[in-house]
This record gives sequence, structure tokens and C-alpha cells, in this order.
Amino acid sequence: MGLRRSGARWRAAFWQLLGMALIVTVWWLVTDGLKLYPAYVFPSPGAVWAEVSYGLWGSGPQDGKLLAAISGSLRRVLTGYLVALFLGLGVGLLMSLWSPLRNTLSAYLTALQSIPSIAFVPFAILFIGLNERAVLFVVILEGFIPIALAVSGALLNVPPVIQMAGRTLGASGLNLLLRVMFPAALPSVLTGARTAWSFAWRALVGAELLIAGSRSLGEQLEIGRNTANVALVLATILVIGVIGGLFDAVLRAFESRIRHDYGLEARQ
Repeated sequence: MGLRRSGARWRAAFWQLLGMALIVTVWWLVTDGLKLYPAYVFPSPGAVWAEVSYGLWGSGPQDGKLLAAISGSLRRVLTGYLVALFLGLGVGLLMSLWSPLRNTLSAYLTALQSIPSIAFVPFAILFIGLNERAVLFVVILEGFIPIALAVSGALLNVPPVIQMAGRTLGASGLNLLLRVMFPAALPSVLTGARTAWSFAWRALVGAELLIAGSRSLGEQLEIGRNTANVALVLATILVIGVIGGLFDAVLRAFESRIRHDYGLEARQ
């Protein structure tokens, strides 16, 4: 069984690497090979990689700015994401316990979730100011909504037989909620937490684009646009995608482990 799982992982990794190699090859053919576009319009993989290496581990006075931008953006998104999780868990629990609150607030939250995060940036600027707190406001709002809805829905979908078993064993009130119902709802809650991360990460970059500040990936995108440096723009987009994918992979692995422990998913 262990060898079969290991073989499946290696096969998946092989196909992912093969797909990446194919994309880079086509990219190189279009740029350096056939030169279908000027370098200042569509740079080659080598030019983009040069911007990545220059920004991550360069040693000159202007080097390393991409690394500083990653550090600043991660600090903001992790702060906002943790606050969103805390608020979302609390509000989700309250919504599951009190139906008037759930019937009212869930409709509002669903409507807010349908609004692109970039639409909240002007409000944040006018209400809070052109500063980092406005960025955190947008990140917290976008991360809070999915986790609140996920917690409320997950608790409401706990099978009644589990609640009856908990009451039979002496659990009631808050003890029943926290020690019986919430653990039973944990797989669905983790799915909501992963969704909240993707919302928060996208909201961060969008807010940083409009709220210029030192050390941010959004600022790097804006610098690339203002200087017509398409290679820097693509390098920053690449870094944003890699960071978002890595964090999602970690959350996905944790969610998969929990689902396997709960008997909801078979190990491959």
C-alpha cells in the first residue's frame, strides 16, 4: 500500500513537471526562438528569471527588493488571515446557534462575497485612510466571509445522530457544541479555511496595487507597470502564484489528512 501511494505521488509530480516544461518550451519558442513579440512586450523566460533572481538574492544596492516585498506582503496577509479566522469562527458559531442571526446575516454575507474585493478598496481608503490598515481591512473582510459561512453551514450539517450520541454521553450546551459538533464539522470547516486563504491572498494583492506602500508585491507590480518592465510584472505574478499555491498545498494536505482520519477520503 505504501509503495502504491508513493508511486502515485511520483507519477503526479512527473506529469506536473512535464506540463511545466512544455509551457516553458512554448514560451521560449514564442519569444527567443521565433521572436514573435518584441522583448519589451513579451519577455523571454530567461528575462523573467533574471528579474526573479535579481529581486530575491541579488547583492547590489537595488537588489533583493522582491524578497523584501514578499516579506511585507506575507506579514500583512497572515495577520489579516488569522484575524479573519478568529472572527469567522466566532460569527459562524453564533449563526449556527441563533436562527434569526443566521437567516439575516448569511444573506448579507453571501451578497458581500459576490462583490470583487477590489471594489472595497476605495471605501477602505476613504473610511480608514491611504495606509496599511486599509489593506488589512480588505484582507480581513474577504477572509472572514468564507470561514463564517463555512462554520455555520458545517455545524448545521452535523448529522442529528451525532448530536444525540453526544447528549446521551452527557454533553450539553456549549460543551456539546465545542466537543461534539465542532469536531464533527471540522473537515468542512477546513475546506472553508482554505477558501478563505485564497480570497484573502487575492484581496491583498489587489489592495496593495491601489494602496501604494513600501515592501509589497502589489508595489512591485505597480513599479513594473510604471517603468514598462514587463519582465518584472511577470516575475512578480509568478512569485504571487507560487506563494499562493504553496500555502494552498499545505492547507490542502492538512485537510486531506483530517478527511482521511474521519474516513471521508481514501489515501492514494
